[in-house]
Amino acid sequence: MKNNSNFTPELLEAVERFDNGSMTPEERISFENQLKDIDFKALVEDIRMTLLSIETQALKERLDEFHKDIPENRPVEKSTTKVRFLSFSKIAIAAGIIIALGIFWMFSGSSNEKLFNQHFRPDPGLPTTMSSSDSFVFYDAMVNYKQGDYKTAISKWQKLAVKTPENDTINYFLGVAYLADKNVDKAIPFLNKTIHNTESVFLEDAHYYLGMAYLKSDRKEEAIREFKKSGSEKSNDLLKDLQDGVSSYK
Repeated sequence: MKNNSNFTPELLEAVERFDNGSMTPEERISFENQLKDIDFKALVEDIRMTLLSIETQALKERLDEFHKDIPENRPVEKSTTKVRFLSFSKIAIAAGIIIALGIFWMFSGSSNEKLFNQHFRPDPGLPTTMSSSDSFVFYDAMVNYKQGDYKTAISKWQKLAVKTPENDTINYFLGVAYLADKNVDKAIPFLNKTIHNTESVFLEDAHYYLGMAYLKSDRKEEAIREFKKSGSEKSNDLLKDLQDGVSSYK
């Protein structure tokens, strides 16, 4: 079990700066080298999940306060002050709740789901440069996908999938988008369609994400099968944990 005292303000800031791209090239290279250590990588994932929980709670508090303010017809200045106060309050209480949230997340879910949460990252997507009719729709959805608006991207790609059901690019990104949107049951069929095209440029990654989908569904043997077919470095990392029965959460 990890020592949660490692959740230091310096590390919290480093994770935030790494994720928002504000690190210098030298800092980023150093941080990426640290991420090669599986224990450090797991700690960073804990921090990301915890910060996400804090942000979600803070947003809920802001919305609650906003709704309370409406019938009272308070001036805009007071409402703005309240929101700012909540923002500072969120920072102040983060240190107090971060350990509790980390422990709750660490002990919740199966070991396979923990591995999924530790390793899953959506495909970074394709450059948005095309401008023909169907391509415009596809790359317009790619913008939504890259922004993390998976539902909008899925809605747009689904229309293209009806017209070209065997298109491996659309099937692949629909599968990954559904997986990123936590809809495993819908992700699996699209990823299966992708791997049926053995000439697809997405074949290796499609096997990996299909393995991830099976992993999240606690279908361990099927996950192992797909990771072996992928053969990528990230698949091999997961295979080691799955086959040796070793998890960084133990």
